[in-house]
Amino acid sequence: MEKDFNYWVEKGKAMVDERQEMVTKTKKWKFDTIATHGLYNATQAMELNNASIMEPVYLTPAQAYSNSAEMEVALSYKMPNWCYTRIANPSTYFLEEAAALLETYGTDMEATCLATASGMSAIRTATDPFLAKHPDYPNPNIVTCSKVYGGTFQQFWVRRKQEQGIEVRWVTEPTNIEAWQEKIDKNTRFVYGEFPSNPSVDIFDIEEVAKLAHSFGIPLIVDATCASPALTRPLCLGADIVIQSASKVIGGSGTSIMGFMVAKKGITSKIGTDEMKADFATWAKLWPFRDNGPAVNPMAAIMTLNDMRTLRMRIKQMSENSLKTAQFLEAHPKVGEVHYPGLPSYHAHDIAKRYMKLADSGENMYGYMLAVEIKEGKGWGSENSRKFYDALQMIWRATDLGRIKTVATLNAISTHQQQGEEGRALANIKPNTCRISCGIEHVDDIIKDLNQALDAI
Repeated sequence: MEKDFNYWVEKGKAMVDERQEMVTKTKKWKFDTIATHGLYNATQAMELNNASIMEPVYLTPAQAYSNSAEMEVALSYKMPNWCYTRIANPSTYFLEEAAALLETYGTDMEATCLATASGMSAIRTATDPFLAKHPDYPNPNIVTCSKVYGGTFQQFWVRRKQEQGIEVRWVTEPTNIEAWQEKIDKNTRFVYGEFPSNPSVDIFDIEEVAKLAHSFGIPLIVDATCASPALTRPLCLGADIVIQSASKVIGGSGTSIMGFMVAKKGITSKIGTDEMKADFATWAKLWPFRDNGPAVNPMAAIMTLNDMRTLRMRIKQMSENSLKTAQFLEAHPKVGEVHYPGLPSYHAHDIAKRYMKLADSGENMYGYMLAVEIKEGKGWGSENSRKFYDALQMIWRATDLGRIKTVATLNAISTHQQQGEEGRALANIKPNTCRISCGIEHVDDIIKDLNQALDAI
């Protein structure tokens, strides 16, 4: 048979159908099985990858085509292909397919994932399309929780507001649904929140905020980095798009920078074409992502995929360590307040109990991150916090989080330094706050190190 234009179009349709059959089958597996295998199977290994059991790394920039007809069909997006690593790569596909399945785990919902060079590029890729010019909504605004990561604050406040003139409306009480409602109007393009927030460890009612956003015809975007799909899956709770800084607990070994943007099929939006709304992540990959180029290195994709296979097991250990650590710190006389969703004293513990459950077991787990306020003398300084921080021995002093190793950060002088006092006040970042990301060490050793550091005060 002549391999003409129609041949390749039909082949493309068959490839799409085959992938859909694989998705349907794979969605019946348990969380750990999906994380381990994704859509990569023995047929692909035998036919394409020299029978390699593990997904190979494709360190190559471009795909070759059999003839001009295949190239024409492929580059008009009428058949699946990867074309060029700035757009996609087979190694990246392995990672994206598994990530999308994990974010919709336990449901019939379908989603697609776009892996990006960092969590920040995932946020930019996810939000850019909703801020395009539109004659019916001439003055766009963003409604977002004020308790967000410092880089996210800078992207919204500096890059969007100061440089582009897009209004940013901060919600300072994220558990108050009325606080969200009073900020949204017809010109709001999307609603954004972190669950839990980094580093103040704040949360919000995802289902209620999603309903509110949809009543205005706009999407809810949730950064769930500090929960991961092993604990909380915002798409299954009504959100349209979920962001993961996969550099964190998903890639817990700490070898790669990586971001995920996962969107359910059929997002809510007043902006954009029907094609964009039907499959937002795929649309973004084929169009704006292709043009802007925040591509993933194939080696980083496979290294992240290898870490993701053990995500649920690591989250369990890290969550158990974090809860015991939080309980120890809360009882310590030199500690003022501990922010951790697993503590009964946490202001939104009831919401956390509803939304933070370990996949498959259903057991409440509350993540790997806590924020502790060290008691200071008179005033609102950081002298004791610095003494405590500088006395840590096993625990690493760094801005990282979600690692298999425990890491601590003074956010006022690190991740949130550039946003100034006003911005830190919006995010509730105090000079005496230390963010602790618990790893998988034995919890007794974590607590021992914290205890001796507190003795230095």
